[in-house]
Amino acid sequence: MAAPAVTITPARRRISLPPWFGSVIGVVVLLVAWQIAGWIGVFHDTVPPPTRIVQQMFDDGWSFYSTNISTTMYEAAWGYFWGNLLAVGLALVVIVIPFSERPLMQLGIASYCVPIIAIGPILQITFDGPTPKIILSAMSVFFITLIGTLVGLRSADKTSLDVIRAYGGGRVRELTKVRLRAMLPSLFASLRIAAPAAILGAIIGEYLGGDSGLGVAMINSEQALEISRTWAIALIATALAGLAYALTALVGRMLTPWAPRRRA
Repeated sequence: MAAPAVTITPARRRISLPPWFGSVIGVVVLLVAWQIAGWIGVFHDTVPPPTRIVQQMFDDGWSFYSTNISTTMYEAAWGYFWGNLLAVGLALVVIVIPFSERPLMQLGIASYCVPIIAIGPILQITFDGPTPKIILSAMSVFFITLIGTLVGLRSADKTSLDVIRAYGGGRVRELTKVRLRAMLPSLFASLRIAAPAAILGAIIGEYLGGDSGLGVAMINSEQALEISRTWAIALIATALAGLAYALTALVGRMLTPWAPRRRA
């Protein structure tokens, strides 16, 4: 009796798309829907279509936006630097001096819970120039980085810490040999979130007082009923926040190649 014929079906080849493909499609769909809604007047001219916003950018010219962007980014960059430096420094102090954790964490929680809109006017009458905006920007990132750094420092491998202790090493040796390396992935995850927060803090500070900056330009255009310009400034601020997030993520990926990656 002849053996039954065996049919071999070739396996279907799965098409692998890059991880950013879905995000790009989502943005394109959003822009198309936004454009159509603007054309048919769904928002009654309060939300202009993207083409009108882009045309407004060209009409205003680069000179209008460059001055305001440079002011806001200067304030955000210094706030980002000082806020993160203070947060990382205090997190290291907590690991080396454990009994300092309670007062330092209370300080961090207080800085996070104090409404920026309430403390802003006090800073405006206390300091001159861009200092109030820098302080508000630093406050916006301090607690985020403090918590992320502490989580990273405490995620160190227990076996490696036991080896350090077995050879007579103390907390400082644990920190330099094990904890700092373990801290980096969590630190950069916090820095990614802190980057847009720094820009937001600087813009809020400009709302409360200033001569130039994206926040000042947005208030002026809103009061002048320049709807398209207001949206243009808002989209530029959003793009800057997204760029800061992406650059921080890129640096973190380059400096922590051993860290596990999760596919988006």
